[in-house]
This record gives sequence, C-alpha cells and structure tokens, in this order.
Amino acid sequence: MYIDLNILENGKLLPLVEEFYTLQGEGFHTGKAAYFIRIGGCDVGCQWCDAKFTWNPADFKPIRVEAITENIVLTGANAVVVTGGEPSLYPLDYLTGLLKQRGIDTFVETSGAYPLTGHWDWICLSPKPQQPPIDGIHLKADELKVIIEKPEDILWAEENAKRVKSTCKLYLQPEWSHYNEIIPHLVEYVKANPKWQVSLQAHKFMRIP
Repeated sequence: MYIDLNILENGKLLPLVEEFYTLQGEGFHTGKAAYFIRIGGCDVGCQWCDAKFTWNPADFKPIRVEAITENIVLTGANAVVVTGGEPSLYPLDYLTGLLKQRGIDTFVETSGAYPLTGHWDWICLSPKPQQPPIDGIHLKADELKVIIEKPEDILWAEENAKRVKSTCKLYLQPEWSHYNEIIPHLVEYVKANPKWQVSLQAHKFMRIP
C-alpha cells in the first residue's frame, strides 16, 4: 500500500493529493489564510474519516517539492498547513526547509502515530485511540485537537490532555456527521471544564475547501 521512500528521494518528492489556498477551518488558527498541502497515505483508519480517498498513496503521483513550493509562493501565502492522510509517514525536513527559506510559517496536523520530521512553527496533534500517539509527541504539540463522535470519546481526550505541555491549546471537535447530536454535550462539557475549547469545522459552514 505504501510508497518506497527511496522513490521519494528522501522527501524531495511527495505523493501529493491536492494543494489549495484557503482559510484554516479548525482549531487555534481558524479563520487565518493558509496554503494546504494534503499528502496521500494513512493507516490509522478512522471510520468517520472525510478523506478516505487519501489513504492509498500509490493513487497519487509523487510531485517535486520545489514545484509545490513555487505554487505556494505565487499565491502570496505566509503559512502552510501540511495534512493528509498522515504526514508523519514521510520525511518532511526538505519541504519545511524550503518553506522556511521563503519566510513561510509551517503548520502540521498529525495523529502522532509515527515520528514527526520537519521544522514546525505549529504542531496540531489529533490522536486516535485505534493507533495511539508515540511516546514523546505530546510534549511537542502546540495544540491538542480531539475528534468527538460520542460522549465517551471525551475520556480519550482527557487521557491525552494529561500528557501535553501546560501551554498546549486544548480543543474538542465534534465529528461532522454527528454534529447535531454531540454539540450540546460539548457545550456543557466545556462550560464545566473551561481548560477546553470547542473547535468547529468552520470551512464546512463557510462552504470553502
């Protein structure tokens, strides 16, 4: 299922699913302009995943990172979000190095299931119970964003909140297909536990990518 990393020339090519300039729709940076790079490949297997089409990286042609970087520069974007799939499957030092040379902020969204490479200005950790984060990744996270499909998922969120640094932002995000059922519960939970905030998928409300 997964691409031989030798083919990717140690991160100089990546299996690019899509790239687009839009507004960040989730978490701490909601509403801010950012260029998104979606990389193919994921074995975490969330049943509610809204990007299952990304799971097999063999479906996506490896693209040279220099070409991706030039596309970003042309938009005038000053921040890039690397997402997936699961970005930590790939060596990302080369990509982030090129972006930093251009003065572009680098953000990543990861489940933490694998060691994370690259140089990041912001790390959003979104842990999944079926493939938990590796040891040490919690202390690197600037933001903990846990997807809540049912009330019991909050127990998983609290387990992970115990492992992050004190400055890490804490978010509970309703799973989109269960939004109407779960949002009242999250509102009351955050009122009772104000260390948390609710993250909404604002891009879906705005109907933008």
